[in-house]
Amino acid sequence: MKKYSVKVNGTVYEVEVEEISGSAPVASKPEPVPAAPAAAPVPEKKAETPAGGIAVKAPMPGTILKMNVKVGDKIEKNSLVCILEAMKMENEIFAPEAGTVIAVNAAQGATVASGDAIVTLG
Repeated sequence: MKKYSVKVNGTVYEVEVEEISGSAPVASKPEPVPAAPAAAPVPEKKAETPAGGIAVKAPMPGTILKMNVKVGDKIEKNSLVCILEAMKMENEIFAPEAGTVIAVNAAQGATVASGDAIVTLG
């Protein structure tokens, strides 16, 4: 028997490995592995939304593939704001209201969390 320490998701487990001589593998009943501890919740970062401003928020975590607006653009309700990649899918993010873009809070290539403000409309 050889003892090893294995680190999985930040938790160290001590394992024993038995060296088997011969060519035929020996079938054995697998032993249950303790579940990895749940990750600590990440504090949410919220962009400041000016009074009267409307934040267009990310509906899920992902990466901004393409930003379709810039500061000063006047956009209509349901205009395409950006394309967000999440889980290997491209998701179109639309403006909930008409307005003028007063802030772009996430650049192309940026990673955003669920609920992060992508742009702010005024």
